[in-house]
Amino acid sequence: MNNVHKSDAPKVTRLFSNLELYRNELTHKSGSVLRSTMLVAGTAIGVGMLALPTFTLPSGVVPSSIMLVVVWFYLLISGLLSAEVTLNAIRNHGLASSGVVVIIEQTLGKLGAQFALIVYLFFNYALLVAYVAKGGEILVGAIPITDLQNVLSGWSGTAFAILFGGMMYLGREKLVEKLNSVFVGIFIATFLGLLFFAGSHIHGEYFFFQDWSAIGSTISVMLVAQFYHNVVPVIVTQLEGDAGKVRLSILIGSIIPLVMFLVWNGMILGSVSPDMIGVSVFDPLEILRSGIAGEWLGVLISVFSLFAIATSFIGCVYGLQDFWKDIFKEKFGKFSLYSLILLPPVGLSALNTGIFFIALDYAGTFCVSILAGIIPPLMVWKQREVGKNSSVINQRLVGGGKVTLIMMIGIALILIIKQFF
Repeated sequence: MNNVHKSDAPKVTRLFSNLELYRNELTHKSGSVLRSTMLVAGTAIGVGMLALPTFTLPSGVVPSSIMLVVVWFYLLISGLLSAEVTLNAIRNHGLASSGVVVIIEQTLGKLGAQFALIVYLFFNYALLVAYVAKGGEILVGAIPITDLQNVLSGWSGTAFAILFGGMMYLGREKLVEKLNSVFVGIFIATFLGLLFFAGSHIHGEYFFFQDWSAIGSTISVMLVAQFYHNVVPVIVTQLEGDAGKVRLSILIGSIIPLVMFLVWNGMILGSVSPDMIGVSVFDPLEILRSGIAGEWLGVLISVFSLFAIATSFIGCVYGLQDFWKDIFKEKFGKFSLYSLILLPPVGLSALNTGIFFIALDYAGTFCVSILAGIIPPLMVWKQREVGKNSSVINQRLVGGGKVTLIMMIGIALILIIKQFF
């Protein structure tokens, strides 16, 4: 009998194969690291980025930049924990796709799942309200005909939801993934264009302003801005449970928005005098418009902000789509599913057109701390403990054992307590 070494054993790179029936032909829908990376990046890049300088101005460039990196690292660990628990849920239960509902209930039980799902729903719908409200405002504002703008102003959120929601409803998943990658590319290209135009209007002395006591108030919007965890189960399924590809997609997909946040934050705060602190809430896009003249800049800003929101909108809809499918076990038709996802935020944005900053504030520290800082570590803890007493070998994406999990939960609790008081 020949000896078989571990190094000679076949390496399993995926847990299952995605198969798609299209025009009576069954094909293998292989996952793309690039498209999954763009989905993570696109979900994180959005309205949080547009609002970020509004909250970071009181603290200054250096303190807010350091805190951005700290928040990114915290959410990266959380994202990898979410991926780990998803991978192992698929491995242990033999399901090719496990959504948030199934995974939480399998690990934390029905009571824990019910609480987590209420927070999850509140958070995602609050984000969708912000996306629809701001996206509709930008979409209608880009129309060159003033009379048509006035007619559509009350229906701006509806127009945005129909345009981008309709694209997701009518398009196949692979097509939507490709379009999302294109949208992220357009967003990055216009972002670089804005840097080119705005670079000459930065005042170096503004970078020296620092107020570390004000840094605490920036954490909420930073958590929201860099949150992408609702699409982690989606990319695990897209990449067929390949742990290496999933880890790479989350790492690169989160670094892209981090770099853009750092540059965007520095560019805007370097163009705004600290004397504006406490005077009024300012819109970073209006700062660019007022500081730099030119028709092309207006077009650039509109395209930049519209696709920043559109990419986040796609990721959020994907997350809620998986959520409701888990709840109703495929009993809902596609039209009913999209109506359930899009009608509530469209209605709320129509009732209050100024709901953008309010929605972001309510979706801040409390929701993200629970969804990113408490639930993933608890699920991983439970999953690892169960794995010790079974023959199943769980995949680990994060090291450090229980110390890492305790630190993640402790930081989240501190943030919640601080926000509460």
